[in-house]
Amino acid sequence: MINLFEYQNKAAFPVKHFDNLEVFLDAIWNKREKSSYYNEEENREEVQHFIQFLHKNKELKSNKFVGVIHYEDQTINLLPKIFYDGTEPNENDIKIINSHVLWWLSYCRKLKFPNYLSGLNAQQADFFEILIYLFSKYTKELLNSSVYQKYVEVENELSFVKGRMNFNEYINQNLARGRNHKVNCIYDSFEMDNPFNQCIKYVSRMLLSASKDQQNKRNLNDILFILDEVSDTYISSEDCKKIEFNPMLSDFETVRDYCVLFLENSVSFNYKNDLKLFAFLLPMEYVFEDFIFGFIDKEIEVVKAKSQIQKYLDIEEHFKMKPDLFLEIGTKKYIVDTKYKLVYNDTVDSKKGISQNDLYQMVAYAIRFEVTDIKLFYPNTVKETATTELKTITIVDELADEKKITIKAHQVPILDKAISIEDLNKMKLSDCFLNLKEELKMRLEEILV
Repeated sequence: MINLFEYQNKAAFPVKHFDNLEVFLDAIWNKREKSSYYNEEENREEVQHFIQFLHKNKELKSNKFVGVIHYEDQTINLLPKIFYDGTEPNENDIKIINSHVLWWLSYCRKLKFPNYLSGLNAQQADFFEILIYLFSKYTKELLNSSVYQKYVEVENELSFVKGRMNFNEYINQNLARGRNHKVNCIYDSFEMDNPFNQCIKYVSRMLLSASKDQQNKRNLNDILFILDEVSDTYISSEDCKKIEFNPMLSDFETVRDYCVLFLENSVSFNYKNDLKLFAFLLPMEYVFEDFIFGFIDKEIEVVKAKSQIQKYLDIEEHFKMKPDLFLEIGTKKYIVDTKYKLVYNDTVDSKKGISQNDLYQMVAYAIRFEVTDIKLFYPNTVKETATTELKTITIVDELADEKKITIKAHQVPILDKAISIEDLNKMKLSDCFLNLKEELKMRLEEILV
């Protein structure tokens, strides 16, 4: 097992597989689904960003992705850089880190977690297998109670008229051949062989080939058994996103969201039906942004949060601007930008690790959105306890009657160094994070309210 932290450490990889892994990842990147976790430019880029290949020493180095890659007999864990302390993590450390990632994802808008999250413990703390477990258990129980059926337009040859006749087909194929007793009809039929069930079946087959957990394999096989009459059809994430349900069928939306998550962020390569590579990868900077928005929206009632509102910097509307969050608390308005970067409360560094480019970006946001209070949120790390305020920067806009723009940078607590493997073994996952939840809520209220 190889453990790589984003942009931090390097690890040797078997020479016989090194070049092939790079070829596979390059091919997979070019064939990947367009993901809602990437911006428009990244969705168009052709050079893979998953892993850096250092050819001189045959070493690997992680980029900005978090997740897991299974290749041949190797497992590569890609871990968040905020947990890196310079030492090699053991199995328990990996479980604690993955539990944090799972807790962050439980607040993300792009994924609706079922209640099983609260019942997970360290015995199921493999990040990828947990996601499969949540999907397979929830989907299996839902399909056991009610298989989704939908009216689908069907064309068939019947001995009686149903729906509407297809006169062209009837004249050419039946009447002209002396088979006038058979009628070609087009009608709506209540079918289980529909795009949604096809999507579930496709995702379940993909996960079955990648999972190593026996319980997950049983759940996925049960799903495939229930959907045995459904066609084996390739479904893209874009096709899956287009599937809509009425409000009474909201449980099916959760399954659809899981399918989209796996289809957008999973990549695989098959050769003669033998799985050679499987990866589930999420760009951590967007997970951090999604988590902060979801947490504020769910846990802090007095704050009205909007995400990714946009304006243009120029009159011709060529340069788009989209701050991460736009917050309203009564009459107060804030722009919040999440920065998934390592910053430290260093008394020597007067800038506190804040980049000049970030500052330029915030000033442009303030002017264009007419907001004078800007917040920058950075994550805490295992090396650094979150500080209430890292830095306050005041800028005077001389073109606007010397109006002051105040930019405040804060570290917010998103990891709990006190959580132990013993806690995960004896407590529900959600209970393990109660202290962190309250600390983060208190810190955000202190900053915003």
